[in-house]
Amino acid sequence: MVTRVLPHDRSSFTQGLELSDGTLYEGTGQHGRSALRALDPDTGRVLREERLPSALFGEGITVAGDRIWQITWQEGVALERDRQSLRELRRVRYSGEGWGLCADGSRLVMSDGGAQLTFRDPASFAELGSVTVRSGGEPVDELNELECVGGQVFANVWGSDEILRIDPASGQVTAVVDASGLLRGPERAGTDVLNGIASVPGTDEFLLTGKLWPHVYRVRFVPE
Repeated sequence: MVTRVLPHDRSSFTQGLELSDGTLYEGTGQHGRSALRALDPDTGRVLREERLPSALFGEGITVAGDRIWQITWQEGVALERDRQSLRELRRVRYSGEGWGLCADGSRLVMSDGGAQLTFRDPASFAELGSVTVRSGGEPVDELNELECVGGQVFANVWGSDEILRIDPASGQVTAVVDASGLLRGPERAGTDVLNGIASVPGTDEFLLTGKLWPHVYRVRFVPE
């Protein structure tokens, strides 16, 4: 159920979205266009922005204390940033692709486009373990942007309008959200896939958007 429609920069190729302490953080992708932004969630106004070097394709982001981690698609580089200024502090190498990222309070959770969620140390980015995501006993791949909330992981599935709720202890999919129908008619022209999910702290609502979408939708997931 949509409770509010908010503005979104149509030029943003959204890869990561997180709302923390009243600031909406957005990571964007594509070579030469990737950035990390701090936004006013109500107006979409850019408060701060740091662009990535053109050789890096930005992907998921997450807030971890006074830091923000931003991963990259195929470059195997995670950027640790100062949360206040967004300034890059260091880079850490990892293996495989980077798609989505979230923080559950004690560790980071990362997707790579497959069916695997990898757990990482929020200070060092070192790998701590992993779990395979399954539904009905079958692996579910193309897990993309992630949001950690309430001990669960919510994951966009690339190329679809589905959002999965995942138990990170078992990897089991415990619910499927149908997010189709947010964009209507002519609004879909020139847009790309649903990608961007941020929980609204203190509520049961989420912010959803997509790559090159004109809006951010504040929603509540309602059982059928």
